[in-house]
This record gives sequence, C-alpha cells and structure tokens, in this order.
Amino acid sequence: MTPDQPPAPDETDFGFERVRREDKQQRVRGVFDSVAGRYDLMNDLMSMGLHRIWKRFTVALAGVRPGERVLDLAGGTGDLAGAFLPQVGRDGWVVLSDINAAMLGHGRARQVDGGHAGNLMYVQANAESLPFPEASVDCITIGFGLRNVTDKPAALREMARVLRPGGRALVLEFSQPRIAPLKPAYDWYSFNVLPRLGRLVAGDADSYRYLAESIRMHPDQETLKSMMVEAGFAHCQYFNLAGGIVAVHRGFKV
Repeated sequence: MTPDQPPAPDETDFGFERVRREDKQQRVRGVFDSVAGRYDLMNDLMSMGLHRIWKRFTVALAGVRPGERVLDLAGGTGDLAGAFLPQVGRDGWVVLSDINAAMLGHGRARQVDGGHAGNLMYVQANAESLPFPEASVDCITIGFGLRNVTDKPAALREMARVLRPGGRALVLEFSQPRIAPLKPAYDWYSFNVLPRLGRLVAGDADSYRYLAESIRMHPDQETLKSMMVEAGFAHCQYFNLAGGIVAVHRGFKV
C-alpha cells in the first residue's frame, strides 16, 4: 500500500500496509507495548527536544482556566496532562487516558514520581468510544495519537460529544511540511535515521519505521480541519510548527 492508494472498506492502513480494520488496534498496541519503556527518551532524540516546545504551545493554546475539566487522550507518559494540573488548580481535574495499558502504566508511574496526585486521574479508554457522559469536560487534547486511531472520524465525534458547549479540542500531530525544500530532508530523516535510532535505543526498528509511515498516511492540515468540521466542531483552525512537520488543530463545541 502507498499513501495514494485508499484501503478497501473493510481495511485500513497500518503504515503503508493494508490490514483488516479489526486488526489495526492490536497491531498498534504491539508497537507501543514494545517502545513504552523508552518512549520519552526516543521522543527527545527523534525531535531533538522540540516536542517539549510543541506541547507547551498546545497547552498555551488550550487556554485552560482554574476549575476546568481536561481530558488528555492517547496521553502516553503524561506530558500534556501534567502540564495542565497547575492550570486547573485544586477545583479542577485532569484525566490521563490511553488505550494502551503499558503506556498508561508508565504514565502513571512517571506522574506519581513527579508528585502529581489528587486531581489527576487515569483511565484506559478507546478514543473511538469514550466512557464519559455528554458535555462533561471543558478541554480535550490528543498529542501524537490521532494517526494511530483506526476510525478517526468516530474519535473526533466522540470528542465533540463529551465536550461541553464552549469547550475546545486540540489535536497535536505530525503533518505535512509546507516548505518545499524541507520535505526531501524530512523524508530521508524519517526513513533512515528514525528506524536506526529505534533499533539502537529501543531495540525496535520496525516500530519506528511504522511511525514514519503512519505520518505519511495521516490526513494533511486542510483535510483534518475539514474532518473536525464534519465531526461537529466550529471555528476550526490549525497552527503549523516546524514548517508544517507538526500542526496543532483546534476546534470549539457550539
């Protein structure tokens, strides 16, 4: 499978590979089970630390206020969730959620070690079917996780469902470079350096090859914006970072 060949109705993409829709979740779980222990280190190495700046930008764009309720989907080891805690204060709460038990376990251990407790909760959940009532949260974030979701429109609809009116959703994700000379260098880095880093640091080249492929299969900036509108979000916009290699999409529940 290549990025310009859409899958059949009963299939979806797993990187450049076609798989049955019901199999993708298990395949993605295998990737993150493999890399969970080295996830934070690999993020720093792969992005040369830039992922921390991208996440700070996302947190600032969210505009979370004291007393609000925040849900961080595909939250991994909790970078975003932990950053929201000082903003919600004692009267608010943050949920760190991930579909992968290994990632959620590492996230909980990291946050506990960092002294975060009380109003930080942990929920293992599938973004396509969230175990939260309608209009129950003020802000939802998903950082570098939407591309791994099998049914992205369903996940976006679920995000809209659980947001209260006036609430906002932010999607931080790899996207498509908007500076033409950047693309060849980015492709070379993605398909040559990332798998080698994965092999050396995490003992897993295949998972980081999947990472590079999954980015190419993910909707570009305008397509994802349109998907958010179709899911029920208003005032949707996106902000390109690192020349479009990463983008933050934001939409509001009306």
